Amino acid sequence: MALRRFGLYAILVVLTAVFTVPLIWMVLTSLKSYPDAQRIPSTWLPDPVETYGYQQLLQAGSQNPVLRWFANSMLAAVAQAALVLATASMAAYALARMRFRGRGLIFGLIVATLFVPPATQIIPNFLIVDTLGWLDTLAVIVVPGAASAFGVFFLRQFFLSLPRELEEAATLDGANTWQIFTRIVLPLSKPALATLAVLAFLSNWNDFLWPIFVLFSGDQLTLPAGLGLLQGAYQTDYPVVMAGAVLASVPAIILFVLAQRHIIAGVSRSGLKG
Repeated sequence: MALRRFGLYAILVVLTAVFTVPLIWMVLTSLKSYPDAQRIPSTWLPDPVETYGYQQLLQAGSQNPVLRWFANSMLAAVAQAALVLATASMAAYALARMRFRGRGLIFGLIVATLFVPPATQIIPNFLIVDTLGWLDTLAVIVVPGAASAFGVFFLRQFFLSLPRELEEAATLDGANTWQIFTRIVLPLSKPALATLAVLAFLSNWNDFLWPIFVLFSGDQLTLPAGLGLLQGAYQTDYPVVMAGAVLASVPAIILFVLAQRHIIAGVSRSGLKG
């Protein structure tokens, strides 16, 4: 028993190192000077500790408006997360609780779209947003991802785990479907909603491929797309590149830490029923 526990802890330590060592290296490199970062063999600790990378990244009048990219990404990610929650929750509740012809077929088609590679959707989506006149605007990185097949599937599984007796009691008290959905189902689904919000936020926040296709102006870029220009602008200036990576990582880490309890509860309950 003790040996088994030791083995389990050893595996956890290894996994923790695999995930945290790159983050530690990123932060330490961002605090190095340019010559220190170019040193061979490289060293872990910066000598001396400098904020050169952050100063170059955030300096006023920079040709790369990083703070503007950060604001664009934050606004787009929050807006898309809100839209995903709104559309996915309503669709999932209809598929989980309402009885109508073709419900199983519709759900099957929604799940089937999860197996379509996202890269194959770039050209059709590009033609659509071009027709709508959304290119190089905030809408082009918010609206196309608002319909989340995974969100519908995830919330449907969670809604199926909720006891029907609560909804039946509300119906006997005179509540209509919308009142049951907004006043009973959604409050009970906070863990699943928080989990989906985090996943939707991170999906938009980390998206690189779609923004570089549809955003052309420097001021309209999102942070991942903008940071991709740093290597071209600063070549191999690793402190600046790593400082940008740290800036992009901070919101995601904070969001996960704050929502960790809800994420665990949401994931654990969403698989109870099929």
